Amino acid sequence: MAEIIETSSSRARENRASAINESRATRWVLMALAFGFLAIFLLSPLVLVFAEAFKRGIEPYTEALVDRDTVAAIRLTLLVAAISVPLNLVFGVAAAWAIAKFEFKGKAFLITLIDLPFSVSPVISGLVYVLLFGASSVLGPWLKSYGIEILFAVPGIVLATVFVTFPFVARELIPLMQEQGTGDEEAALSLGANGWQAFWYVTLPNIKWGLLYGVLLCNARAMGEFGAVSVVSGHIRGLTNTMPLHVEILYNEYNAVGAFAVASLLAGLALVTLVLKTILEIRFGHAIAGSRGH
Repeated sequence: MAEIIETSSSRARENRASAINESRATRWVLMALAFGFLAIFLLSPLVLVFAEAFKRGIEPYTEALVDRDTVAAIRLTLLVAAISVPLNLVFGVAAAWAIAKFEFKGKAFLITLIDLPFSVSPVISGLVYVLLFGASSVLGPWLKSYGIEILFAVPGIVLATVFVTFPFVARELIPLMQEQGTGDEEAALSLGANGWQAFWYVTLPNIKWGLLYGVLLCNARAMGEFGAVSVVSGHIRGLTNTMPLHVEILYNEYNAVGAFAVASLLAGLALVTLVLKTILEIRFGHAIAGSRGH
């Protein structure tokens, strides 16, 4: 009997070792496939962008960046992001708070509307604004009679950017706030705090890391948006061209160094966003996990 038990134990250990070995092999294969995919479809184009940007040296690269139209495109991109990101921050917090903390009719419909930009092509969203504010629409001529320009101006670019980026903050906060529940806010209110104090001292600290993630993603998308902005901007050089649109114009003019120089700035933005996100996860990982698992 003892020999049978020992044999069974030995076979069980062998089976476990075999399973572990197979599991390790599977993990290595999956990791190799993942890193290989990233190297081919992500890292290679990124390296190519910087290689082409510096192909003729530092001086042509610098000249391309200090060009008047390039500076105007950079300035407009920063302006649009500076307007659209705070708007999406306010909307995202308000929408997430309403959805996670309250029950009301139309809640599912509101969530569907928040997800709408994920399912609609940015070009289509730009065309919608053309239909709303174009010369043949009802609103366009009326606004123009008061000197208000929407299309082919900064307001139209901001509206298109807000539309394509507003899900990022809300979608980051909704599951986080739903998991946290309403216990902390109810406790604060029972202790005499008003609604604003409960939000400022209880809700906001609990969602700050998720909020920061959403803002980072929203900012990166706002600066890199092409489709919707391309439709409503009018491609007026030096006036309504953002950085992505300016890259297209330079490339179509066979100014490869200038196009890739501006593209390297957009790629650098993506890298900075990734680095900031990684630093936050490394440095404040426990706090982030605590806020999510509250």
